[in-house]
Amino acid sequence: MFPKLALPMAASILYAMTLPAQDKINELDAVTVTATVNPVLSSKTGRNLFVLKGADIAKMPVHSIDEVLRYIPGVEVQAKGPMGAGSDIVIRGGTFQQVLVILDGMRVNDPNTGHFSSYIPINPAEIDHIEVLKGASSAIYGSDAVGGVIHIITKTFAHNTHSDPSTKITAGATGGAYGLFNANANAYYTTDRLAVNIGGQTNNADGQPQRGIDGYFHLHTLSGSASYKLSDNWKLSYRLSYDDRKFAAQNFYTTYASDTASEKLSTWWQQLNLQYRKNKDAFSLMAGYKNMNDHYVYNPVSIANDNRSKLYQSLAVYEHTFNQNISFVAGGQFQQKSIVSNDRGNHTVNQAAGFASMSATVWNALTLSPALRLDWDERSGAELVPQLNASYKTGQFQIRGSAGKTIRNADFTERYNNNNKTLVTSGKIGNPDLKAESSFSYEAGADYFGKYFRVSSTLFQRRYNDLIDWTTTSYANMPYKHNLSPTGTYSLATNISKMVTSGVETDIQFTRTYREKHTVSATAGATWLYSDIREGQQSFYIASHARFLLNGMLSYRNQLFGVSVNGLYKVRDPQSVAGINGVVTKEYFVASVKADVFVIKNKLSLSVEADNIFNKNYADLTGAQMPGRWLMGGARVTL
Repeated sequence: MFPKLALPMAASILYAMTLPAQDKINELDAVTVTATVNPVLSSKTGRNLFVLKGADIAKMPVHSIDEVLRYIPGVEVQAKGPMGAGSDIVIRGGTFQQVLVILDGMRVNDPNTGHFSSYIPINPAEIDHIEVLKGASSAIYGSDAVGGVIHIITKTFAHNTHSDPSTKITAGATGGAYGLFNANANAYYTTDRLAVNIGGQTNNADGQPQRGIDGYFHLHTLSGSASYKLSDNWKLSYRLSYDDRKFAAQNFYTTYASDTASEKLSTWWQQLNLQYRKNKDAFSLMAGYKNMNDHYVYNPVSIANDNRSKLYQSLAVYEHTFNQNISFVAGGQFQQKSIVSNDRGNHTVNQAAGFASMSATVWNALTLSPALRLDWDERSGAELVPQLNASYKTGQFQIRGSAGKTIRNADFTERYNNNNKTLVTSGKIGNPDLKAESSFSYEAGADYFGKYFRVSSTLFQRRYNDLIDWTTTSYANMPYKHNLSPTGTYSLATNISKMVTSGVETDIQFTRTYREKHTVSATAGATWLYSDIREGQQSFYIASHARFLLNGMLSYRNQLFGVSVNGLYKVRDPQSVAGINGVVTKEYFVASVKADVFVIKNKLSLSVEADNIFNKNYADLTGAQMPGRWLMGGARVTL
């Protein structure tokens, strides 16, 4: 049954929309760089985009970037642990490997596994805004951009305006039940040519009791970045980050009673961006390096899995604007992915691609955006990836459509998991012979751009060939048996021949300031999905995605206090596993609330927060139990 709180929340949003207000227009048609690489209004992309401002994150009852994403309309976050301990990101169904995460133009997705995509090595206070592009995007971004793209853009890399020197320092601390202690600090300094950001965050708790251990976590991130305008036309930006996470990982990856796992991840991240812009021409050259160490211990008597993955990447993009209605973008990309592992072995894969896209507006209403990419992978070969986006806007209404091919290459876990061990008695087994995924996506939608709110609705369908997922496979049918026990129970990474995912999504954004002192903002998203396997076996992760998802945020603020509520309601296929008390219920509703009191205007605030306020017993993945009600309080200083 749909929880009773959902109706009062919806009523409060409608009531807020009817209050008398001042005449102020909010930016609901934001400029985006994610859909077409070059800056353009979202209404001219032919795509469904959601943009969240970084300034809103500190107001929300969240403590990590994956928790922020959890409440963005249309984004399903399958949480395995709280506050950054682990999450899988899903957009429009599919699997967690089919969402591409980008940080200031560079890919975050790890070569080892898509499970690590939510470990984003920056402090949330650095974020200028987050752009979420829903649907096929492989024509520009290549592998993994199947369900959508999440692009995180930071203040330093976005800085491009002449301004007087300024410094902003923020710091906060939160304490609560189960030994919770979180803290963050960030310093941001700008001049007319220079922007510098230094920040860090730490989230820690002994954790709530689980089946075998307590759900502890110790998560730390340090990041420094700077950008400098070498001249009026040239800008250089650089970031260095270190991210260290240690947490209980019980049943994150298996459903066995003997699983009392713990995991430790450490990441070094570097990226460099050189930009040139003059008149009608722009050029950028980006380079990035990611080094992640993963130490996973299944239980106290098992041998740890030690994996070191590396990602070298470079991207060159050229943009030419012919006039205000026509622009052209072309680029080239190179990646080298490698792993050194006692579990998966040692492997290196090179990838390269070239792409081009154009945006043309005619009659000041119709915008066409074709794109074409030639993608080459050392294991999978070459793929030609086309896409066409179109939008027609008249007044406050827009209709749009998109059709395009998507691709995804198997990661090292899918190809080689457990292949390098002497003896494997059960578990997930990698398949070196996997083909690359390919699919074709269609979507059609309509938008209404009001003065204070925006409504978007989209119908979409994705038709897969050779989808990769884990399927239960008997020993007799395993392609490689050199280290397998004949009595074992196994899941094999497999290409599923034919599958179709269909759905419809509706997003609502509202923001309004009343009498210059009262600000109400709300977002809500509803997504219906159905996946039909036409040929092949039932898959694990496809079966896990929500059939219906309703999520959103509601916030009210004035000069004295502020209140923010986040909530989500999810319906999915129920699952259960005997022996671990692991149950995925058919539906659940969770909500978190945070209240701030401004003790010193714009300088000091005190807060109280309740996560999972209704103490819901729930899990997104079987056995990975999420915490119940969690009470906490904190303080935040801004100088």
